[in-house]
Amino acid sequence: MSTKKDKFSLKDKNYMRLAINLARTRQGLTGENPSVGCVIVKNDKIISVGQTGYLGRPHAEYNAIKNSVEDIKGSKMYVSLEPCNHYGKTPPCTNIIIRSGISEIIYSLEDIDKKVRGKSYKILSKRNIKVKQGLLKIESKNLYDSYRVNRLEKMPYITAKIAVSKNKLIYSKGTKRITDWNSDKFTHYLRFKNDSILISSKTLNTDNPKLNCRLKGYENFSPKRIILDKNLESNLNSYVVKSSKNNNTIIFYNSGNNKKIEFLKKKRIILIKTNLNKRKLFDLKTIFKKLFNIGIRNLLIEGGDKITKNLIQNKLVNKFYLFRSPKMISKSKKYQFFSSFDILNKKYKTKFRINNRLGKDNITVYKR
Repeated sequence: MSTKKDKFSLKDKNYMRLAINLARTRQGLTGENPSVGCVIVKNDKIISVGQTGYLGRPHAEYNAIKNSVEDIKGSKMYVSLEPCNHYGKTPPCTNIIIRSGISEIIYSLEDIDKKVRGKSYKILSKRNIKVKQGLLKIESKNLYDSYRVNRLEKMPYITAKIAVSKNKLIYSKGTKRITDWNSDKFTHYLRFKNDSILISSKTLNTDNPKLNCRLKGYENFSPKRIILDKNLESNLNSYVVKSSKNNNTIIFYNSGNNKKIEFLKKKRIILIKTNLNKRKLFDLKTIFKKLFNIGIRNLLIEGGDKITKNLIQNKLVNKFYLFRSPKMISKSKKYQFFSSFDILNKKYKTKFRINNRLGKDNITVYKR
C-alpha cells in the first residue's frame, strides 16, 4: 500500500542524495530529456545505479535495472524524478519497474510533464509497489531548472557570462585575458554543460574564439556554435568557419549575399534566415524559440556589452555569471566598458545571488 506521509530515514536520504548526484553529473548532456539518477538497494546494500544516457536514452531506471548483477526482486529503488509512464521513443519505465519485481520506489520530484505527472504513482501503487515521493525535493529542485524552462516555456535554458576588470572593462585591444586560469577553466566547464554556445559576428571577428571545451577528456562534449550575423560579416578565415563540420555551426542572418551563402553552405554550416525587428536587429526571443524548435535545450551566451544588456533588460537570462577580476586593464584605442551593472542589480535585485571566490576572481551568480 502506498503512502505519502511516511517519514524518510537517514539511509533513505543518503541513497536519494546519491541518485541526485548521479543526475547532476549528466545535467546538460541528456538532450531533450531530463537528467535522472537512480539507485537500487537490497538488504541495505546498493546493488546497482543508473543515469540517463547521453542525449537522453536509455533512461536511468532502465540502465540501473539492466546494470544489476544481483536479483532485483524485493529491492527498493530511489529516483531523482518521477519515472515515465507513457510510450515515446522508448517504452515506459514503469513497465520495466513492474516486471523487475521491485517492491518499493521513492522519487524526489513529481514530473512537470502533463503526460507523466502523478500517473506513475497510481500505476505503480495499483501493482502493489510501495511508492513514496518528495524526498530531498528542495535539493533536487535546482537540478531541474532547465527542464522546467524547456517544458513550460518551450525555450532553451539561457546561461550568460561576462568577465569584467576592476575598472569595469570587458575588452581592451591587446589584452588577451581579464580573468585568471581558474575562471577560464570554469568557462570551459560551462561549455561542457551546455549543448550550444552563442556569440555575435562582432565577437567572432574581434576575438577569433574556438568556442570549444578544452577540459582534458571532455573535448568531445564541445557545444554547437551559434553566430548572430545579420549581414554575413563573419570572417571566412576564422577558426569557427574553418573548423565547421557535421552541422556543428549555425548562423542566423538577414542578407542576400549569395556568394557568402554558397561558401558557408559548402562548409556544412546551417544558415537560418531571420527577420529583423523595427530597430533592424534580431529579436533574441525569436532566435531562442527557433533554437528550441531544432533541439537546443541549454544555451550558453558569451556576448559583448550590447547583447548582454539586451538579455538583462528583457530578462531573457535564466542564470548569469559575472566574473570580476582584481586586475586594472589599461585602455587602448579600442576598449569596451560593461554598462549593465545597474540594470543587472535592478532587474535581479530580489532574485537569488551567490558570491564566491574563484582563484583571484570574484564570481556572482544571478538567477531569474
